[in-house]
Amino acid sequence: MDRLWAPWRDGYIRNNKRNKGCIFCKAKKYPSSEQVIFKSKKSICLLNIYPYNNGHILISPLRHFGDISAASEEELLDIFRSLKRAKRLLEKTLKPHGFNIGFNLGRAAGAGVIGHLHLHLVPRWTGDVNFMPVSGNSKVISQSLKELAKILKKADHE
Repeated sequence: MDRLWAPWRDGYIRNNKRNKGCIFCKAKKYPSSEQVIFKSKKSICLLNIYPYNNGHILISPLRHFGDISAASEEELLDIFRSLKRAKRLLEKTLKPHGFNIGFNLGRAAGAGVIGHLHLHLVPRWTGDVNFMPVSGNSKVISQSLKELAKILKKADHE
């Protein structure tokens, strides 16, 4: 039997206190953290530490609210400008074949962070869904978050 090592998942599996504070509010206080790719006037862009695919990015407003109806026009515009910027960075560095982009509003819709609105940007490649998630209930992420963050931040300043 082959073994795939993903030690960064251990923190997620063992951590029963995941709901201690808002990850987006914490990230805006520490914009130089490894996970944060960039911060704009009204939003923040960070790597998902439990990604669906390599390069899975989360974009959230800086202000804490949980429903899109609470967003101002300025916040919505800034979130989508950040989406455009993040998408360009991923295209430049990872060269995906496509993207999934969306909001999960509420636990029933799959939201992992309920109280702070955020947008998912997930790069996709032809054939990226293989036997692993289906038969092994596992997803292989081939690049470390630290390495990817370095690449994206460098590309953002070029």
